[in-house]
Amino acid sequence: MKNKLWILGVAIVSISLGIGSGVRANAAPAGAPSPSDAAVKIDNFTFSPATITVPVGTTVRWTNHDDIPHTVVSDDKTFKSKALDTDEQFTYTFTKAGTYNYFCSIHPKMTGVVVVK
Repeated sequence: MKNKLWILGVAIVSISLGIGSGVRANAAPAGAPSPSDAAVKIDNFTFSPATITVPVGTTVRWTNHDDIPHTVVSDDKTFKSKALDTDEQFTYTFTKAGTYNYFCSIHPKMTGVVVVK
């Protein structure tokens, strides 16, 4: 009985530490942008960073950290989000090089730029 409890204890510890599961200590945390992803934070009525430069094929993820809704709309209407409540996200994958100016349609003084090279 003691051996079974000891084996069970070792198994539980191993599972909780990720031993044998292929988990790498330097793996990116869940939800972190991958090399082909970029993140823009919406907070305090600003897009941060205000200008971001990315390679073609990058997916940009905007996350609203404000307590009120915001949108992400390109000047040329290439992309347009719904109203994003707190902690909601919008993503868009940029497949063509260019400069994409965008704004919040609820608060038009909020602006940003995505430069795709």
